Amino acid sequence: MTTGPESGPGLRPGVLFRWGVFVSLGVVATAAGVAAVYTARGVLVRALIALFVAISLDPAVRWLTRRGMRRGWAVTLIFALALALLIGFLVSVIPPLVREFQQLVANFPTYISELQDRSRQFSDLNKRFNLSTQLEGVLKDAPARIGGGLLGFTGRLFGALFSTLTVLVLTIYFMAALPQLQHGLIRLFPKVRRARAGRIADVVVDKVGAYMIGNLLISLVAGTAAFIAFEALRVPFAVPLGFVVAITDLIPMIGASLGAVVCVVVALFVTDLWPTTVLVAAYFVVYQQVENYWIAPRILRSSVNLSAAAVLLAGLIGGTALGLVGALMAIPVAAALRVLLTEELAARDAAGDGDGGADAAAPERAAAQPEATAGAEEQPVSR
Repeated sequence: MTTGPESGPGLRPGVLFRWGVFVSLGVVATAAGVAAVYTARGVLVRALIALFVAISLDPAVRWLTRRGMRRGWAVTLIFALALALLIGFLVSVIPPLVREFQQLVANFPTYISELQDRSRQFSDLNKRFNLSTQLEGVLKDAPARIGGGLLGFTGRLFGALFSTLTVLVLTIYFMAALPQLQHGLIRLFPKVRRARAGRIADVVVDKVGAYMIGNLLISLVAGTAAFIAFEALRVPFAVPLGFVVAITDLIPMIGASLGAVVCVVVALFVTDLWPTTVLVAAYFVVYQQVENYWIAPRILRSSVNLSAAAVLLAGLIGGTALGLVGALMAIPVAAALRVLLTEELAARDAAGDGDGGADAAAPERAAAQPEATAGAEEQPVSR
């Protein structure tokens, strides 16, 4: 019995050389691909953000297309409306935000002195650790640290404008071509699975869009309610504090508590401990319960519910990978993965029953099942 020319102990040097060349080329190609991805990571992150924004706005676009509007006009209308709302919000918030922040920095020594007169504990801590000098130094150096000088600030400004413009342009292209992109992705699957893959893709887009729009609405409600509460309690700097509450409320799990702590600390410095600061703290305790048990379940009713552990884990992973943007994107991505897992498990369970038509019917049943439980309004929602 003779061995083949390319097997066994009879391997020739030429065959070994060819295999070595092929393996080396594979390693070089893989390394080149990884290096290319790493080099272009900034552009890829912007493209990912743009795709995420496009998917988030797609439910509104499809709502218009179902009522007879062409997709191009629907994309233009939704994008123009979102951009106008964003610009109007920034124009109305940034001037008072800057003005009141400058006022806070200028009057901070006075607030420290008044707090020392009111609180013996803070006075002792200030004498021991020199807190007032350190806090004043942090506030005074904050603009310089953020800007890094005139040249650094200009570079950061143009970099931010370029990144924003890139994301906006890519978002428009993705919104206009999202059905083609989705169709092209579905064609990668075998023909027998394309119908099911299409249904899953529709469910994922709906859930991600519902979560993002709902999360923005909840944050807007939180910021507006905080602004009204600060105005009613006559707390200074109501505009920047309300803006801080709205921004931090977007952060999963810890965002609402973080915003509450910042506002209570500021109220402690600029107002009396009793009753204003105590009422501010009480407001945040009450509002957080209202948001968890009443506002969030109604706004996020059509999105995917996730356990607190899943929300925390997804937020930590996303924040570690891409910072605040990654933490915001991680939750709907985890929700999309939950939809995929639910569909796959439903299909396997149906196939295990031995019913030939069950596999085709499982996706419809899974898609038709409400993601929120019957008692969603009585349970807090993890965001």
